[in-house]
Amino acid sequence: MQDKIPKHIAFIMDGNGRWAKERGLARTAGHRRGVQRLKEIVRGASELGVEIVTFFAFSTENWDRPKKEIDALMRYLDKFLDGQIKELERNNMRFRVIGQGNPLPKFIQQKIQKAESRTKDNTGLIVVLALNYGSRQEIVDAVKRFTTYALKDDALLKQLTPEIFSRYLYTADLPDPDLLIRTSGEMRISNFMLWQLSYAELYFFNKYWPDFTINDLKEAIRDFKTRERRFGGIDADQEVN
Repeated sequence: MQDKIPKHIAFIMDGNGRWAKERGLARTAGHRRGVQRLKEIVRGASELGVEIVTFFAFSTENWDRPKKEIDALMRYLDKFLDGQIKELERNNMRFRVIGQGNPLPKFIQQKIQKAESRTKDNTGLIVVLALNYGSRQEIVDAVKRFTTYALKDDALLKQLTPEIFSRYLYTADLPDPDLLIRTSGEMRISNFMLWQLSYAELYFFNKYWPDFTINDLKEAIRDFKTRERRFGGIDADQEVN
């Protein structure tokens, strides 16, 4: 039995638009409620002793959505960076963003850099937002970075291992997630942390993200504790035929 709570939990916050539609509201209302839920989960995760939370906030594919919706998402992100970062500072939390900078608005990129700098020495919960993020692109970018160095030093190519390659990913300084939680009932990972989720436990909720509560997070953690994580191996007391 897994006695410890997960060190790193990743979230796919799915269902904001459908939550709003079922209530006769604009999709942007669902995103607004989703941001509030994110703030609550951050506080709850910290109280539960989780060390890292990563939220899939905006994918590289999301740029295909209506401009009105994208503009609203950028406004909510702007407000989050203005207000929530102060709370993260007060609570000794560190803020990180993974993903590509462009084509995020320049003012958003500047606020992200400022927020990361202001919280970089904090030692509490690490809050990671995946913005303009796509895992396949992340892996391609990692290959490009590694190749740049390998062309200068042939020995690097011979020494390459999965552990070394991980150092070229956006998450180079973070441990892989132990648990992935996806809301809305969809059972896929949607180009999110394909490399890092190799051995993560997966938990799917039928609730939309705006309805996801601290009690739901506790339920997922309780379930995680009952799972046996073998990382491709077998139990020590299991016979090999």
